[in-house]
Amino acid sequence: MAAESSFDVVSKIDHQEVDNAVNQAAKELSQRFDFRGTGSTVGRQGENGLEIRSSSEERANAALEVLKEKLIKRKLSLKILDLPDEPKPSGKEYRLQIGLKEGISTEDAKKISKYIRDEGPKGVKAQVQGDELRVSSKKKDDLQTVQNLVKEKDFDLALQFVNYR
Repeated sequence: MAAESSFDVVSKIDHQEVDNAVNQAAKELSQRFDFRGTGSTVGRQGENGLEIRSSSEERANAALEVLKEKLIKRKLSLKILDLPDEPKPSGKEYRLQIGLKEGISTEDAKKISKYIRDEGPKGVKAQVQGDELRVSSKKKDDLQTVQNLVKEKDFDLALQFVNYR
């Protein structure tokens, strides 16, 4: 009898790639003609945050678009960004405080688990383990079906599948 196969559903951020994207965006902002004299900057704000500063709301939003472009080029999902509605004025400049979403909250894990139970093949189990979700089944084909189901459904999280066993 075959043992159970499993994989983990996680939401992790490659912080080195985020740093690279931020550095590329900062370099582009410093070199582009349309950003000259606007004081537009982009940088890290602690471990799980980014900050964009600019002299106008329009330039702050344009700097955000440059950052998004760089993240996409580095194959990072834009779902890792926790974006505010609009830039906040702070003195003479506008600031965009952007959070980075990492890990799967218990609430989201329960949603994904329920979706797998409802829509997935019979005999597939999903367990919440901290900030990740373990999916197991006796059949590897069922696990592939579950992966495709989860990829197709938009959970507003950047999900990866790791630890195949």
